[in-house]
Amino acid sequence: MKNHQYILGISIMIFSLFSCGKDNGRADGYGNFEATEITISAENNGKLIQFNVEEGDVLKKNQFVGFIDTLQLALKKEQLLVSKEIISSKSKGVLSQISVLKSKLKTATINKNRIVSLIKDKAGTQKQLDDISGEIDIIKSQIRSVEIQNAPVVNELKAIDVQLKQIDDQIQKSKIINPVNGTVLTKYAEPNEITAFGKPLYKIADLSTLQLRVYISETQLSKIKIGEKVTVKIDASEEMKSFEGIVSWIASEAEFTPKIIQTKEERVALVYAVKVNVKNDGSLKIGMPAEMWLTQK
Repeated sequence: MKNHQYILGISIMIFSLFSCGKDNGRADGYGNFEATEITISAENNGKLIQFNVEEGDVLKKNQFVGFIDTLQLALKKEQLLVSKEIISSKSKGVLSQISVLKSKLKTATINKNRIVSLIKDKAGTQKQLDDISGEIDIIKSQIRSVEIQNAPVVNELKAIDVQLKQIDDQIQKSKIINPVNGTVLTKYAEPNEITAFGKPLYKIADLSTLQLRVYISETQLSKIKIGEKVTVKIDASEEMKSFEGIVSWIASEAEFTPKIIQTKEERVALVYAVKVNVKNDGSLKIGMPAEMWLTQK
């Protein structure tokens, strides 16, 4: 009987200590670290000739990391350039005709102005003016006729120029240029593989600053605001490691507590999501759990 009472007393003390510690040392929010992950995909079809990417690599923005085979594009471009040269040679003959006619038009216009001056001085006749005006009209008609004949050639040259620009764009997109600063998280392709437009090549994220997504209750909303500094803690070997965080976003609508919260009471509670930016010293990882404290503790 005494042993039973002794064990019961010890149990009550342990339970009291546990309850007290739980109430007094509880964080204001719990969550996991995340980052904006970007999947880089191929922008052209073909064989992946070079691909200098490995998981864990730190890449800089606009860094060249590989390219897709462009042989067929280069051959097509060369063919278009030859076609353009042939069509241009035909157009040169037409343009020379227009140049001759414009020269005649210029001369006729000068003569017309001279005759107009002579008529004012009563040294010229109306017939001379009519003749030169008729000649000018004929030359202008000839120019329009030649320009109409040359229009299909000009349009064909413009079409070739558009195709050349398209090929240059495809060749440029065959180069794999990393778009953002970050660390390679996952590699999806290897050199010498056949890739296609939109096929993922690798996933990258900027890990210099991670976002801790936590959930707080409605009663805590008044204690937190965007731009406020908070303390973020993670588990370490001996004691919890602390970081300074800055609140960057607070949800405008409530949601049910996510499934990572296991207790029945908390699973059905309405909470607000909060994002906290934390500078990464290399020890923070995506998915790592952490605690948020609104005051220094």
